[in-house]
Amino acid sequence: MTVAVARPQIEAGTVVTIARKELRDSVRNKWFWLYAIAFAGLAGVLTTLALPSARVAGYGAFGRSASSLVALVQLIVPLMGLTLGAQALAGQQERGTIRFLMSHPISRSEAFIGMYLGLAAALSAAIAAGFGSAGVITVMRGGAADAGSFARIAILSWILAAAMLGVGMLVSAFTSRSGVASGSALFVWLGLVFLGDLGVMGTALATDLPVGALFFSAVANPVEAFRLATLTSFEGSLDVLGPAGTYAVDSFGSALDALLISVLILWVIVPVTIAWYRFTRGKDL
Repeated sequence: MTVAVARPQIEAGTVVTIARKELRDSVRNKWFWLYAIAFAGLAGVLTTLALPSARVAGYGAFGRSASSLVALVQLIVPLMGLTLGAQALAGQQERGTIRFLMSHPISRSEAFIGMYLGLAAALSAAIAAGFGSAGVITVMRGGAADAGSFARIAILSWILAAAMLGVGMLVSAFTSRSGVASGSALFVWLGLVFLGDLGVMGTALATDLPVGALFFSAVANPVEAFRLATLTSFEGSLDVLGPAGTYAVDSFGSALDALLISVLILWVIVPVTIAWYRFTRGKDL
């Protein structure tokens, strides 16, 4: 008597194979190269402009360079993650790639996780290129740099990219048309990067929002949480943000870093989980 053994839901080897395929596809994508080259080039230019007097200014010059990189990451990395994520499911469904993939003996969970990890690896490489460009220029121009703070900003940028990739895939999981997914992703990008700060500021002015509510409204935005978490790397305090920064430092003290990083990690976990559930349970192929 033979007993049929059920195939496990997720096999690591299959996930890695799909991730490699997704990484190769990303490398062939002209938009990925456009984003990567633009990010590396702008990182190099901004670092060069921030270091004209690096030999005299020392770590002050590094602070200017780091501030420039943070501002660049806030603009470029969410756009990269959202647009690549938006194309991950809707674009491949439109081209019939997912249907072909699912004709093989793999599960939807393996397909989803493999696609996410492959795109996350591609984003990590693009971000590493940008920070590598900035680091090389800093060393060549004799600028002083805090390696620990530089690495912290890079790691937080990777977490932000993973979060935005998850949000993009969440958008993609609810539509089968790549044009709609891309347009929705751009709308989300505008909302997080531009309208988020303006909306909080406008609400605070119009309603006299308490300083605590103002802080939590800002932290709920992953892009703003990233900015606040990086500020402590080279400023050492959030007092530069005025009452909201003072409130944060006074209320949370040494736990503030953990709070900000936890918000970013939640933005990785929650959208990816919802997108995975939608893809594996509800999204038609």
